[in-house]
Amino acid sequence: MVIGFDAKRAFQNNTGLGNYSRMLLCGLASEHQNLRAFLYSPRISGEYAKYFSGYANISTRTPSSIDRFFPDIWRRFGVTVHLSEDKVKLFHGLSHELPHGIPRSIKRVVTMHDLIVWRYPQFYKPLDRVVHRIKQRHSCRIADVVVAISEQTKRDLMEYLHVPESKIRVIYQSCDPMFWEPVAESDIDYVRSTYHLPEKYVICVGTIEERKNQLAVVKALAQLPADVHLVIVGKNHGGYHAVLSGAIRSNGLTERVHILHDADFEDFPALYAGAVASVYMSLFEGFGIPILESMCCGTPVVTSNVSSMPEAGGDAAQYADPKNPDEIAARLKSIIDDPALRAELVEKGKVQCQKFTPHKAVSGLYDLYMSLLPDEDPEQ
Repeated sequence: MVIGFDAKRAFQNNTGLGNYSRMLLCGLASEHQNLRAFLYSPRISGEYAKYFSGYANISTRTPSSIDRFFPDIWRRFGVTVHLSEDKVKLFHGLSHELPHGIPRSIKRVVTMHDLIVWRYPQFYKPLDRVVHRIKQRHSCRIADVVVAISEQTKRDLMEYLHVPESKIRVIYQSCDPMFWEPVAESDIDYVRSTYHLPEKYVICVGTIEERKNQLAVVKALAQLPADVHLVIVGKNHGGYHAVLSGAIRSNGLTERVHILHDADFEDFPALYAGAVASVYMSLFEGFGIPILESMCCGTPVVTSNVSSMPEAGGDAAQYADPKNPDEIAARLKSIIDDPALRAELVEKGKVQCQKFTPHKAVSGLYDLYMSLLPDEDPEQ
């Protein structure tokens, strides 16, 4: 079975879309030796290429000749010239996009993570808004199957792009396999020392941008005991960091807020595990992967009561209005002050995260591929 993948995010993205792509590609290659994967990417970063170097059934394709000078055009229009040569039977766009010109003989699958550009267009620059919408509409129109990573995304696909329900398959995403491994106390001590962290902190993971809503978390921190600190882990995006920094100063929290822009991804499990709670108050998500990562690491979660967050957290999280810092503070305080509640949430988290294991995500996709390619021999 030969599958082609749009793998740009797998090689160039260090957040949700990249982690999703790498987890699935490595899982498919590992669990299904009969699957031959061709990864098409306009550029390959050595940092992420190492993820795939050990798999004999994974090959990469990048632009050659003059196409190297126009990588984005190659990704949208030039990839398809390689598909017949590589004997690709199915092409999967892992992050909202499918290239133009895929032959009709090749089945087409696209994963849609969210439709935030339709719900909250104000979070995008005008040109980006137009481009993203055109790409999403095109990809959903030509796809044989649209994979939604949550029921929330499925509803949005039907509402905004009018994708028929029969064309949508919900296959929940998972998180990197390292989050499923026990975290040693020595690893927690290491991250505390390396990143100069206090003994008691709440962790907030996500790109620093308006939609992720770290401002409300900072305002909530001001209502918590002085020995509780906040660790924000994420890259800057746009001018929101300046707004956040102003709020930190005006609330007298400069010594209690620690912002880690360049934390090593491999340290994330220990960063979560060392926290008394994880807080994720995004205004809207297609899934909300920090919720899952937190539960896997045994860290109780406070998250938003909107969009997909209750779907990800189930009964293992505490919920609050993301626009209400008082409510966020109350939920965090209940976890910090009540060891029994904390223990209960940790145990429920162990059960909830089993709905989203890497194996289930990989198996769901593989079964989808087999249903679209019924003549393929699974043993070949």
